[in-house]
Amino acid sequence: MKYDLLQILGAAMIVTFAQGLIRLLVDHDNRGLLSWLPGGFAPVLVAYAALTVAGVLLAGRAHTRAKALGRR
Repeated sequence: MKYDLLQILGAAMIVTFAQGLIRLLVDHDNRGLLSWLPGGFAPVLVAYAALTVAGVLLAGRAHTRAKALGRR
């Protein structure tokens, strides 16, 4: 159950922050959820990219662990 929840959380992070990353690349002034971050375009871009990668790693690791336990 724990790995299922972690995989859902990772997928939600991927969807949310990848969408924000794409939006930021299309319209540099639209920062979305991370509009509170100081700095310009580059720090927000790095933050979106890092959070997207963190979601991918979390979902992938949770899937691998669940698979090792025979849940997948």
